[in-house]
Amino acid sequence: MIRNLKPALTLLLMMCSCMLAATKAPAVTAVNPSGVNVSHTSPSTVFLTFQNLAAGQTAVEAFWCGQVVTTGVSATDPCVPGTVFGRLPLRNNLGRNSGTGGVKNFTDIMSIPASVARRAYQDAQRGNDSRFFYVRRFANPTQFVVVTCRMAGGGARIPFSLVDVKMKFMTDSPVVVIPRGSTPPEVVADIRFNGTGRLTGRWEVVMPGDQEPTDFDLLPEASLPVEKRALQKRYTVLRRFDLFLPPVGAVEVPGPDVSKIPHQVNGYYKLLFRVEATVDKESNSNAVSGTVAAGGAAGFPMPMLRYYVGKPELQGVDGGVVELLSPEKDVTADAAVDFSWVGASSAAFDKLEVLDGDETILSAVVKGGAGRYQAPPWLSEHSDKPLKWRVTSLDANGSELAVSNWKPFSIVSLTPAE
Repeated sequence: MIRNLKPALTLLLMMCSCMLAATKAPAVTAVNPSGVNVSHTSPSTVFLTFQNLAAGQTAVEAFWCGQVVTTGVSATDPCVPGTVFGRLPLRNNLGRNSGTGGVKNFTDIMSIPASVARRAYQDAQRGNDSRFFYVRRFANPTQFVVVTCRMAGGGARIPFSLVDVKMKFMTDSPVVVIPRGSTPPEVVADIRFNGTGRLTGRWEVVMPGDQEPTDFDLLPEASLPVEKRALQKRYTVLRRFDLFLPPVGAVEVPGPDVSKIPHQVNGYYKLLFRVEATVDKESNSNAVSGTVAAGGAAGFPMPMLRYYVGKPELQGVDGGVVELLSPEKDVTADAAVDFSWVGASSAAFDKLEVLDGDETILSAVVKGGAGRYQAPPWLSEHSDKPLKWRVTSLDANGSELAVSNWKPFSIVSLTPAE
């Protein structure tokens, strides 16, 4: 009798296994686009959508390699050993969960560093395949998804993306102090880009007292999942721009009319260069629920251009008190802490000090006249505490020329937007 039950139990176990396999949550089924043209001479940025992640499945890491065993989606590492060109830098890892209507995707901004492009080009010069491959590894369940990168020039057949953005006032002064009521200098944005397309966006200004923008707010719209683009903070619009950029790789975008740049009220201001997503055949991505416009993506937040409206004598003092500009009060923990000031015009060095109570937690020396220092990320470990900072201007021998008063501020803990 028991012997007769054995075949039946075996069949039952097989049926249960098949049912479990059938009900197992789906995992990544595809990536779009699965193949792209990229520049062989400069960084490239491409918007990617990894489709239909399983519940609880997460992206772990990303890297490039010169040869793969298989393409598409696989359960094991497809890279041929010894052919890895590099890994996606943490600062450029802008991947976010996305999707609407019950679809779970992963939006990835593939930012290929110039070092990886150079290694791929050198590998091709040695007679190897001119293609190289971007591999995203997911966990729970483990999957490796491959995107084919085809080397090309920086012209029209590669995705339209921003490589570098610099903003500046047309003045020789590193710290711009505008006397109240006077005319501000001209502003320009110096853009380096790949591909060709429409550069659309707006110049905005952060007024004194406005909530500070975070890196999330400063990213181009095309670097975010479509459903998160409306969550970026908006500020006072000074001017819009809409330019068609031929595949020449560089352009200067004129800033807003100087008469519209706020300069009537004393305080610390920030000009923002906001880039909107545009339709671009080489950049667009299929997100299952529809096509996402991704022209104008970048692997980094747009810079801010700072200026101060106040006393004209702050343009450079040779004695007395150094003028501290920012931070004025509170900054958020998910944004870089930028210190700026006006020191003695004859200073060889400026020394920045930050205190938590009576303990010095940060001390830095910068070249005189720079008037700016970006704190390392670990400073946010001192969030929600009463901090204070000051700057001392020094001559070439280290003797004190001028010193500021201590200025209080704090780093406020906030949950970063996704």
